[in-house]
Amino acid sequence: MSDPRPHLLKRGPLLLTALLLCALPFYLDAFWLRIGLFSMAAAVGAVGLGLLSGTAGQLSLGHAFFLAVGAYGYVWLAGEPGPGLPPAVALVLAVLLAGAAGGLFSPVAGRVKGIYLGVATLALVFLGHHVLLTADSVTGGFNGRSVPPLELGGFTFAESGPELTVLGVPFGAEERLWYLGLALFAVTWFTARGLLRGRPGRALVALRDSETAASVMGVHVARYRSAAFVVSSMYAGLAGVLLALSFRRVVPDYFSLALSVDYLAMIVIGGLGSVAGATAGAVFVTALPLLMTRYADQLPLVAAPGSGDGSIGPTEASRYLYGAAIVVILLYAPDGLHGLASRTRARLRRRPSATRPGGTGPVTAGTATHATSDTTARAKEHTP
Repeated sequence: MSDPRPHLLKRGPLLLTALLLCALPFYLDAFWLRIGLFSMAAAVGAVGLGLLSGTAGQLSLGHAFFLAVGAYGYVWLAGEPGPGLPPAVALVLAVLLAGAAGGLFSPVAGRVKGIYLGVATLALVFLGHHVLLTADSVTGGFNGRSVPPLELGGFTFAESGPELTVLGVPFGAEERLWYLGLALFAVTWFTARGLLRGRPGRALVALRDSETAASVMGVHVARYRSAAFVVSSMYAGLAGVLLALSFRRVVPDYFSLALSVDYLAMIVIGGLGSVAGATAGAVFVTALPLLMTRYADQLPLVAAPGSGDGSIGPTEASRYLYGAAIVVILLYAPDGLHGLASRTRARLRRRPSATRPGGTGPVTAGTATHATSDTTARAKEHTP
């Protein structure tokens, strides 16, 4: 029977992180919980774009369009005017609707690549923004629509639900949505990592490295490129639903080209092709403007929102900062924050091996030779 301790040690940091995230609503106020909610929603969308651009190597500037499909799809399906479906059903259908929108565009994604695919997806953002402004009966036009709260089994993720107190802490909308966001992000994390570690992930990596080599190995190029676009669109739709629930109102101007650029910044800063990297980049890009807005009066060269004195506002300052972060990442750490963290952990693991077990000094050549011979001898003993 195998010893379970190594497995527990490997999973220990993940379990501790999950416990910490579950405990945060008992100690943080609404502002910090909102930052967490927006970051989790952004992370779900960034993971989807990372699969498309980082793993499959397809440039997309239309991610904001699929977020809008998910957000407005949920609002229309669960609200009035609209079918008035149960919110949980509307959530699932909104994600499927975003995937269907990606499927309609997938023939283009299957045949066009590089900058040409980026320009094609860019057209989706402008087309979608025009539809959101003109389809008043569905989208509410320029003023947008309020978001129906999500209900699961009689439990409402909003202030309008029954009062709820857990361990003496009143649970309002932010606290309730926090656990919903954690659940959706956990689903995203494990499904994306499973996809990357399985055969589809290996096929997408081969496709990114060389389409000719991938085709020779039996990868159906157009099919996998189209499938990557559909899966990425579904993740974006889920992120759009979570964003809509967090904002409680959706307006067309939020789903603009700037949002697509923000998502590209997330995966570049975090590291292309990495779920953890996309998450880290999403937290950085999402939390930075919110934090700078709150502490604008304490930061040099940054004016408080609405001051009107011609100084740089917190939103513009945050864009300059993560724009500079992109330049630094591309110059000194092209694999992003995830790659930087991986190299740091590797150096820390190698450092103890450069000294003797007792820490008395570096290993000499004789000691190294002796250790090598011992290792070889032990290996031979186990050889049949």
